Amino acid sequence: MSKVFVCDHPLIQHKLTYIRDKNTTTKDFRELVDEVATLMAYEITRDIPLERIEVETPVQKAECKIISGRMLGLIPILRAGLGMVDGILKLLPAAKVGHVGLYRDPETLQPVEYYVKLPTDVQERELIVIDPMLATGGSANAAIDVLKKRNCNQIKLMCLIAAPEGVRAVQEAHPDVDIYVAAVDEYLNDHGYIVPGLGDAGDRLFGTK
Repeated sequence: MSKVFVCDHPLIQHKLTYIRDKNTTTKDFRELVDEVATLMAYEITRDIPLERIEVETPVQKAECKIISGRMLGLIPILRAGLGMVDGILKLLPAAKVGHVGLYRDPETLQPVEYYVKLPTDVQERELIVIDPMLATGGSANAAIDVLKKRNCNQIKLMCLIAAPEGVRAVQEAHPDVDIYVAAVDEYLNDHGYIVPGLGDAGDRLFGTK
């Protein structure tokens, strides 16, 4: 079974409060999501392997550590996932970015795929699927399915807020994919919205309704 990591750093929780606030402007909402994504990137990269190399400081040679292992790839789920990409790239500027376009059918609440564009070497990378909200889990599972069909086998999921139902759905469908969130909320309402949640992340990021 995959693990769920709640990033409970005080800075993340402080900023998340203002992300939830309905009175937060589009500009501030966008900036806060960007900042929280940067902070969460510290947590999701905590287990990246290191290797030792020798460098020469101004004083003498020293044995130091650098990141080794697989290269990283960021896979935002369009469109709301785009709001977190730049924040992560601040820490991981060499990561390549792919895109998976999904929208949720308002009647069935099931994800519908409309766009997929991935790095050519995607199978060689450790991938982070990005979406601010993990509600029913349908979009996350569909995006992970897209990657696994292309022989990607090292995948993590990063979200701001999750519903327990969405967490269970991903764990059942993809027990090998660990989940990183800033909060796990109470439940999903009849419209598939996370409660208390933050509303529609895409609309609040881009000023649409």
